[in-house]
Amino acid sequence: VPNLVGMKDSSGDLTQTIEFIRRNADVNFRVMCGKDTLIYSGLCVGAVGAVCSTANYLPKLVCSIYDKYVNGDLKGSLEAQWRLNPIRLATDKSSFPVATKDLANLVGMQVGSPFLPNLSSPPKQIEHLRKQLVDGGFEVVG
Repeated sequence: VPNLVGMKDSSGDLTQTIEFIRRNADVNFRVMCGKDTLIYSGLCVGAVGAVCSTANYLPKLVCSIYDKYVNGDLKGSLEAQWRLNPIRLATDKSSFPVATKDLANLVGMQVGSPFLPNLSSPPKQIEHLRKQLVDGGFEVVG
């Protein structure tokens, strides 16, 4: 398909990501990581970037993984990835859109409650998310 120039792979399977990149290298088809915990790894195997839910509430951290990588600061990029991962992994105990809203609210973005049929995370999960943000060095507002 001539106007199809790339894709986002959210599988979380780095082997699959590598295969998408390898099998399409001759046609200049671009692959972006869609698994937030694999931004650094994806860049290392030829992904051109990432599309991440965490960029909605931690944009500077997520962008720093990419920026440091392309500027040759591989150690700094990996350290930024390691800082992001516990926060992203904490969202697995919530549903996808709800956890993103919870974290956006916790960093002070005031995005409100989820729309039905999604329900707000229970208080125990909110505290878990809050702890991961604080442990990651982020100021919690909400």
